[in-house]
Amino acid sequence: MDKAADLSKTAAFVALEDEVGAHNYHPLDVVIERAAGVWVWDVDGKKYLDCLAAYSAVNQGHCHPVIVEALVTQSRRVALTSRAFRNDQLGPFFQELKRLTGFDRVLPMNTGAEAVETAIKAARKWAYEVKGVPAGQAEILVFTGNFHGRTTMIVGFSSEEQYKRGFGPFAPGFTMLPYGDADAVEAAMNPNVAAVLVEPIQGEAGIVVPPDGYLKRLREITSRHDALLVVDEIQSGLGRTGKMWAYEHEDIRPDVVIMGKALSGGLYPVSAIVADNPIMDVFQPGDHGSTYGGNPVAAAVGLAALRVLVEERMIENSAQLGRYLLDRLRAVDSPHVAEVRGRGLWVGIELVPGAGGARRFCEALRDEGVLCKETHENVIRVAPPLVITREELDWALVRLERVLTA
Repeated sequence: MDKAADLSKTAAFVALEDEVGAHNYHPLDVVIERAAGVWVWDVDGKKYLDCLAAYSAVNQGHCHPVIVEALVTQSRRVALTSRAFRNDQLGPFFQELKRLTGFDRVLPMNTGAEAVETAIKAARKWAYEVKGVPAGQAEILVFTGNFHGRTTMIVGFSSEEQYKRGFGPFAPGFTMLPYGDADAVEAAMNPNVAAVLVEPIQGEAGIVVPPDGYLKRLREITSRHDALLVVDEIQSGLGRTGKMWAYEHEDIRPDVVIMGKALSGGLYPVSAIVADNPIMDVFQPGDHGSTYGGNPVAAAVGLAALRVLVEERMIENSAQLGRYLLDRLRAVDSPHVAEVRGRGLWVGIELVPGAGGARRFCEALRDEGVLCKETHENVIRVAPPLVITREELDWALVRLERVLTA
């Protein structure tokens, strides 16, 4: 910091981070020091409306007081016991997730990627012990454009070459199919398929919404072929699309649901999978675990995060204001915009190839006081916390319209 004393606080922090941190991210140059609800403030005192919500981790808004209180109170009582012992917060957390999902059992982890790995383990073990797939031959169908995390196994079945370059060799057992094409899934089905792993809406791919009926078709196909339907709701779940879970838009029931991010309201790493007994019963003591997974703080925070989401009607707000957001953005007459798509408070603005990339638009929005982030070069994501009001959304929309038409 001393070398940059003549710079603004923002520039000094950017310089420090670039000097001593690994360059595995390319963030916008805004340095946030505090936040509340939908608003954040940088180290130079400028105020911004957050339209990313930490990739859906902050659905409940920044520093929600009820969740913060749960975090602080539990941290003062007991923070970690490991799963070698029980704690008094885990059971109630499980019970609430069971109530909200209708599934028999919960397996807690910490990060979304850990939960995805857990679901893959569950699907494979189920395939061998229940379905009768020959040892070592279980196959999982995945899709182009997927994003399920950053572990070496997960990036191995990504269609994004940068995610894989230099990190191989990768685990076998995954077959990639075009997203949104149910006929391709039907054609790929064979007795060794353990599961289909799918995002109900693809987030990192640019808020890609599949054709109507796609998930319903996947449910029918997997049921007929005795394979599991595993849905990754890490970004799409917990109210983001205007329903608790994005798969509810097609009135289906998957076999395994993966969740994370907003499961803690952005205050702590909490993730989980839920499934019924015939799947969860494949796990025996020693098969799988996590020192921090299901710790008392995580359980208390997760329980509070779930309750405020429901009690404060954030999901309904996402549905109502999401429709308004889509209508307003689709009405913008801009030569730069190719398509506006999304569901709930989760919208992707795809720019035409000649627009010069989404990053310059996100930088312009930052200067206007609105924080968005680009994905796949030509898509601007708009995903504010679900506590946003109509007035706050209008404030952001004025600036979005101004930048998109400049």
